[in-house]
Amino acid sequence: MTDLDQAELKRYIRDIPDFPKPGILFRDITPLLQNGSLLHEVIERFAKRYAIQRVEAIVAVESRGLIFGSALAYRLGAGLIPVRKAGGLPAKTIQAAYALEYGEGILEIHADSLSDGKRVVLIDDLLATGGTMAAVIKLMEHFRVQIVEAAFLVELTALSGRTRLGNHPVFSLVQY
Repeated sequence: MTDLDQAELKRYIRDIPDFPKPGILFRDITPLLQNGSLLHEVIERFAKRYAIQRVEAIVAVESRGLIFGSALAYRLGAGLIPVRKAGGLPAKTIQAAYALEYGEGILEIHADSLSDGKRVVLIDDLLATGGTMAAVIKLMEHFRVQIVEAAFLVELTALSGRTRLGNHPVFSLVQY
């Protein structure tokens, strides 16, 4: 994206101070999601990036990552693999613990959701400290897949989340 494009996207991402707890500046993407043409453009930007990458599945993180992941999977003709918080999936799962700037939790994925060697893109709405995506990458080790890239709408660069993702490529449309 050009700087102008990034600036346009930032106009639709509002700051919510002290949410979900004091000291956190939450980047709310709801206004962007409410703008149909802008949401379409975001999905098209991701799709263009991965169109020739032979992506077989989009691994999307609950909850906002599933918004982008489902649209991107549809656009690419790829499968959608949901990663959810503990207790959100009905079949046998594998788990990974994660920590972020305001809490801890457990992520789960169905144990039979991927086969070895699949080419996947991991997607979430925001990269902050990297704890959530690091847990997703840990889940991917169970399947021995090829991670094409970890993709995000927003990246908070001051929190250095990329450093927790090892040598995996990272892409974000908007950086703060």
